[in-house]
Amino acid sequence: MAVRSCLALAVVATPPAVARAQHAPLPLRPALDYAIGADLSFLAQAEARGVPFKDSGVVKPGLQLFRDHGYNWIRLRLFHTVANSPWPLPNDLAYTMALARQAKAMGYKFLLDYHYSDTWADGDKQIMPKAWETLGTAELVRAVEAYTRVTIAALRDGGAMPDMVQVGNEIAPGMMFPAGKLPEHWDTLAELLKAGIRGVKAGAGSAPPPLIMLHIDKGGDAARTRWWFDNVLQRGVEFDVIGQSYYPWWHGTLLELRDNLAMMAERYRKPIILVEVAYNYRPSEYVGKRAPFPETPAGQRDFLETIHQLVLDTPYGLGKGVMWWEPAVEPSPIRSRGMFDDAGNALPVLEVFDKWTRGKLPKP
Repeated sequence: MAVRSCLALAVVATPPAVARAQHAPLPLRPALDYAIGADLSFLAQAEARGVPFKDSGVVKPGLQLFRDHGYNWIRLRLFHTVANSPWPLPNDLAYTMALARQAKAMGYKFLLDYHYSDTWADGDKQIMPKAWETLGTAELVRAVEAYTRVTIAALRDGGAMPDMVQVGNEIAPGMMFPAGKLPEHWDTLAELLKAGIRGVKAGAGSAPPPLIMLHIDKGGDAARTRWWFDNVLQRGVEFDVIGQSYYPWWHGTLLELRDNLAMMAERYRKPIILVEVAYNYRPSEYVGKRAPFPETPAGQRDFLETIHQLVLDTPYGLGKGVMWWEPAVEPSPIRSRGMFDDAGNALPVLEVFDKWTRGKLPKP
């Protein structure tokens, strides 16, 4: 096993002021087991195109392969109308329902990721669905609630009820521009979030409603995180779980991530999941500049081990999971962030949670 970088070891040795042992665990409302997850939104498309995923040289169905390695959550995104996207995307309701139903039958829990867009919505862009472009604010709020209610009800009736729902994806800059763009339209954003949350609860019918996550992309930015969640809470938006993205080339150092996890736990007392993380197994983001870990298979594994330990060390036991973004895709530029080489062989990173789920590492 490759030796970790000095920086990684320094981060894992968390100071006593932040260490898990210094805080009594809080009773979580809601109760939430630790999520070992992956966003596998492209998996069914890749397999339909004949892309193999191998475990010890043996081709296996992707969902079974991840389940065999301790994964217990699947995250799937949903676009409003994929036919309107400038990029070909498979993630409509039918595709998402089929993959979620299969995963739930295997024992996975399911996190649904609403993009509220016809295409990618993220920290750089939040493009209004074409169907809603001409709506005024009040009409848009009603449309968000109705769309969310109908899609949740369809998933429920189709045997793919989500266990948790993200009302928006990486919405630090707001959502559905220009209506919910920040900082100009904080009040509108709050109303859109409340509408989505109402839709989730209404769509659940008599079933227990999914947990509600609010997801931003500020894993290493405590100041921006505090600004965002303080504003949301001041406007009465009620939610259950904090979601963060953390890609180190975009979102700060490991020390900044640690500090932000501590701030969120102390200030908000809600479960926190790093709902998007990834690292490259071959040179990509750190060509010609210093990297926190080598961009190698061993470095990728060490990155995930370190991130996992940082989440476990979050105060009050509020670090509640890690989800890798798109570990199983067909050959493409983003495959270097995945968990399989170009021949489809599993990389060492896939085994990180084996030890933990088999009781060889302490649980929070």
